[in-house]
Amino acid sequence: MWVMLGSLAVAGFYLLTFYFAYQAAVTARTPQGSVGWVVFLLALPFVAVPAYMVLGHHRLRGYIISRREARQVVEAIREAAVRHAPDPDRTRMVLEPFEYCANMPALRGNGADLLIDGSDAFQAMFEAIDAARSYVLVQFYIIRNDALGRAFQDRLIAAAARGVRVKVMTDAVGSFGLPGRYFTTLRAAGVEVARRKRRRAPRFRFQLNFRNHRKMVIVDGNAGFTGGLNVGDEYIGLDSYFGPWRDTNIRLRGPVVSQLQLIFVEDWHWVTGELPLRDLNWEAPLDPADATGLIVATGPGDESETGNLLFFSALAAAQSRVWIASPYFVPDSDILTALRHAALRGVDVRVLVPDRVDHWLPWLAAWSYFDGVMEAGVRVFRYQPGFMHQKVFVVDDRLAAVGSTNLDNRSVLLNFEAMALFFDAEIAQQVEHMLEMDFERAEEMYEGIASAPILVRYAAPLARLLSPLL
Repeated sequence: MWVMLGSLAVAGFYLLTFYFAYQAAVTARTPQGSVGWVVFLLALPFVAVPAYMVLGHHRLRGYIISRREARQVVEAIREAAVRHAPDPDRTRMVLEPFEYCANMPALRGNGADLLIDGSDAFQAMFEAIDAARSYVLVQFYIIRNDALGRAFQDRLIAAAARGVRVKVMTDAVGSFGLPGRYFTTLRAAGVEVARRKRRRAPRFRFQLNFRNHRKMVIVDGNAGFTGGLNVGDEYIGLDSYFGPWRDTNIRLRGPVVSQLQLIFVEDWHWVTGELPLRDLNWEAPLDPADATGLIVATGPGDESETGNLLFFSALAAAQSRVWIASPYFVPDSDILTALRHAALRGVDVRVLVPDRVDHWLPWLAAWSYFDGVMEAGVRVFRYQPGFMHQKVFVVDDRLAAVGSTNLDNRSVLLNFEAMALFFDAEIAQQVEHMLEMDFERAEEMYEGIASAPILVRYAAPLARLLSPLL
């Protein structure tokens, strides 16, 4: 009897293995991901099946796009697109690919300020929260219970004490180490903290693939902040290992604030089931800078690969320059081809990455891609003074982007991300000057993996095998 039960269990396990292999073949977001998972499952099923149950879900089935249930807001944004249509002579770029990625129109009447490094960015956010009159919306991938995290908590509690409505949302994976008492203190002060509704829980309890990596603060619907910064001491340079933390946020004004706010509402609705539309201001005043802007929010709930398409569209549009700063460089084959093709066309393509390590697997995997892009003329720079975490790119003198999207498979295929795009020469020039200073603090790579330390030479190709998940 026990032998029969054991045989049935083994047979059932192998049936489950074949089922997962079939799922991977038909649902993976890239061919590399399909092949990688199928080979892994069939070759090492007893290791691969548990891994697939945790990491192997490629599309977020059933993700509710809240804008479908917020038609009045969407219609208002689209009406604003008619009133504030971009000036083609000023943008000098085809906007449709970027609007497709965003599922929203680009709008004129915006302003933006670069916030370089953590101290300035959090000072600006704190000042905006202190000046809030109606509400504050907060979303971060990571919030830590350290000095900065508690200072942020105090600001939110003080706002709630003044009668300001405060909503806070974090990612369960990113903020895994945040103690429950942090949220308990916020709730006791009247701050609303997002709680996941059971009916919206993942089908697999330990599903970790889909992470909300967005970072944003919205105040009264008039001011918005987004970028690469999370809430933790290392982001303001207080960690001795990482040293001076290099990051970029951007302060937004104008109609793009309403677009950023809509993204927050979508995420809040997905987590809580609540749709707080009527409580929010959807008429951000126009800014005299009159820049054309757009919030591109991407994620695994999208029907197409909008994260990859965003980078591909930027590279395809470039005529003279594409400069990209990303802490992780694990692109898929389409982006690799676009990078090489742009460089071969004579475009000045530069990629800025950190020299310091925060996560070993993506850091090692990046080495396996450098030779191919450098051979085509892409210039790779390694930032030296401390850890470089910004997610920024600039195209010619026409397009600049700041947000949370890394140039890696996880970010463009599996995470929920947001990038603020500006089709504006003045903002592009600001980003250009900022990156020029970063390149001065970086060392350009002239030799590839063959000259790397022995650990990198042997480990990088192995790390690359996991690139569909990194």
